[in-house]
Amino acid sequence: MMVRQQRKKKKSKAPFLIVITLILVFLCAAAYFGYKYWISHTHPIKYSNYVERYAEEYNVDKYFVYAVIKTESGFDPSAVSNVGARGLMQIMEDTFDWIKFKLGDEETEYANMFIAEDNIRYGCFFLGYLYNEFGNIETAAAAYHAGRGSVNSWLKDPQYSSDGIHLDNIPIKDTAHYVNKITKAMDIYIELYDNKNQ
Repeated sequence: MMVRQQRKKKKSKAPFLIVITLILVFLCAAAYFGYKYWISHTHPIKYSNYVERYAEEYNVDKYFVYAVIKTESGFDPSAVSNVGARGLMQIMEDTFDWIKFKLGDEETEYANMFIAEDNIRYGCFFLGYLYNEFGNIETAAAAYHAGRGSVNSWLKDPQYSSDGIHLDNIPIKDTAHYVNKITKAMDIYIELYDNKNQ
């Protein structure tokens, strides 16, 4: 007499796969929001009352201003560079004198560049002036770092600029690195804080 072998019931893998999927979804969400939390702390919005006021007054993108402050001083109003630039937007004394003349400002002193509002007002004026002169963020950022004279000479040289407007190559490595940092920081600020991207 044949004895039927009892078939073993196959256990469904569906619950296991659901659990694994849920764990993966949770880990991805935690990584994403953890990254967002970290990046928002490394790219804060500070001094927004001054940035928004003077960015608007001098017709410069506020996220460009935040990117410059982040890159130049890390939002430290007492920052001093190894060449003597001061404050949030790292204004050099000769640049300060030029801006002061352009603004017709008889009261502000170079010591005031450690005062957040004064520094941001001067920095926003200068960024707005450079943007108006050069017409794009990258070239304006290069001029902020290397000086208007250097950038104007590069724009006239076909090995650095093919159209006289944009810099295809930046001959000073530090300036090229600076421009890259500014554009990346600005992209992050727009991604984090621009309501149109929410």
